Amino acid sequence: MRIDVIGAGLAGCEAAWQAAREGIDVRLYEMKPHRFSPAHQSEDLAELVCSNSLRGAGMNNAVGCLKEEMRRIGALFIEAADATAVPAGGALAVDRDEFSRYISAKIAAEPRIELIREEVTTLPTEQPVILASGPLTSDALSQELATLTGSEHLYFYDAIAPIVEADSIDYDIAWRASRYDKGGADYLNCPLNRDEYDAFVQALIEADKVPGRDFEKLVHFEGCMPIEEMAARGPQTLSFGPMKPVGLTDPRTGRWPHAVIQLRQDNRHASLYNLVGFQTRLTYPEQQRIFRTIPGLQNAKFARLGSMHRNTFVNAPNSLNETLQLKNASHIYLGGQISGVEGYVESAACGLLAGLFASYHLRGEKPPRPPATTAHGALLTHLTEADTENFQPMNVNYGLFPPLILERKMKRADRRLAMAARALDALPAWWKPIAERRKECGS
Repeated sequence: MRIDVIGAGLAGCEAAWQAAREGIDVRLYEMKPHRFSPAHQSEDLAELVCSNSLRGAGMNNAVGCLKEEMRRIGALFIEAADATAVPAGGALAVDRDEFSRYISAKIAAEPRIELIREEVTTLPTEQPVILASGPLTSDALSQELATLTGSEHLYFYDAIAPIVEADSIDYDIAWRASRYDKGGADYLNCPLNRDEYDAFVQALIEADKVPGRDFEKLVHFEGCMPIEEMAARGPQTLSFGPMKPVGLTDPRTGRWPHAVIQLRQDNRHASLYNLVGFQTRLTYPEQQRIFRTIPGLQNAKFARLGSMHRNTFVNAPNSLNETLQLKNASHIYLGGQISGVEGYVESAACGLLAGLFASYHLRGEKPPRPPATTAHGALLTHLTEADTENFQPMNVNYGLFPPLILERKMKRADRRLAMAARALDALPAWWKPIAERRKECGS
């Protein structure tokens, strides 16, 4: 019994890993190094491109709950993240190079997985396959997918934040702190007064941008909105968004600045920092000119400048069944961002589900679906039951979970923690039989 997996990103690697744990042989296809997408640079698998952050670690936000579920069920993704974590306050961030190398080594050492370094340009007609080619799926596969789903595929643009070299930052201006001093001094903070902020916003609005292709409409995912797009929404939008100063006291003045730009450690050695929330489609010269007007970054050396690329995904509730199979081609499963989830963690979780579902189907068994009250179940419900007319990619959030049945009114924070507790309580009923079966089979 064999499953093919197309794409060795986060979802593809997790799908292959879970199938191998189920005793299934896997052929995992990866086009690098023969061909690179516009956003990828490394030959390693599971390359992180937009950010090194896997977002909040606490249970007060749903992605923290999703990560804890993945930790408890033995996901390769979270094993690698925990092994390569770097300081990031209340978030889980990783050394992106070590993270990719960790997963690459685990995949290479797994005897049931055969890694094939070649590009796949056509989908099989019968062989079970998990398409986890990611948000930059090639034109050829995108066209096949559009044909199979019966409609034009959807897309949006995702923007990447710049990374600066740590030794080029002016530490007489930038200071280390987390908001309200929570989680340690894990961020560098660059303060702006009102005049500096106003000039910065105006420069963003007037700057030259990289244009989209004429035949494509620019549709941005709200969670990765380019900084210049936010600036254009109103003069104080940024000061209430990624540049909010709340909880950050400038040690030079003893007060909160008018605005703050935060930089987060990007690698284990703390030699690189990325500009938090500064995804952009400014041209490279404009990025260097404008971002060097930020106090503390006047001599910044950029290890990577920001860029923007197209993300491809299907209208999931219209195209997929409850086990992530294409309704018009049941031997094809979708995993990761192409299925309509958004975010690193969500992509890996979707890959996990696709690998599990495909393995059970291949053995002629009914796949066990996660309870709707879990974070995995909430994601799956969004993909299969959302409004087809207005479907958009979605990060996991507590709004996707079934509401609590409350006997008394609860504060929002307490409700979230209660939903997380309910999710983790429900998890064993789904996963324990899977784990026991794997143990019996020696997987």
